[in-house]
Amino acid sequence: MVREQYTEMPEQKPEREGEPVSNAGQATRADEMPEAPEAGRSVAAEAAPEEEHSPERLIALLEDARSKADETWDQLLRARAELENLKRRQAVELEKAHKFALDGFVRELLQVRDSLELGHSAALDEGADVAKLREGTELTLKLLSDVMAKFGVEQVDPQGEPFNPEYHQAMTMQPRDDVPPNTVVTVVQNGYLLNGRLVRPAMVIVSAASAPKQT
Repeated sequence: MVREQYTEMPEQKPEREGEPVSNAGQATRADEMPEAPEAGRSVAAEAAPEEEHSPERLIALLEDARSKADETWDQLLRARAELENLKRRQAVELEKAHKFALDGFVRELLQVRDSLELGHSAALDEGADVAKLREGTELTLKLLSDVMAKFGVEQVDPQGEPFNPEYHQAMTMQPRDDVPPNTVVTVVQNGYLLNGRLVRPAMVIVSAASAPKQT
């Protein structure tokens, strides 16, 4: 026979008289000790209802996730289609802008051509008045200058100004004593700027210092 093991609890003395002594003279058997909970056993898992892991519940969750995925995919396709349509419209508008960028300038320029045609017709008549033709030509030039200024075209006329290689192109140099060296003395052809950017430099003749006289 196996000898029964006993664990004797130490005797506790009462702190005060009249108080009973707890566990005094009592013995506890080792095989009667309470069992410890099993390792790895989750209390939350035991408390979770079995319905959450049922096939019906999983199928419902899967169908809900599939429905949300289909809705998101449909929204993505619509957004992509709208983006492609927007790109297409922008490309068409850009092409029109490039093609008809000079529409306003052409409309303003037509009146200058009309004035030139009238002046040309008047010059072909016998006994045409030269003074009137000259006056008409001056008016046409002024009209053209106004149209060009309206669209940012500025004339470069550097007569009497110091030579500036950024806006002027010297064709030749001319010895002059009445003006300082490197001064524009003659403008052969005017230059033009478009919104401050050089389109054509002015063709000019520049003064140079005269050679000293030999004695």
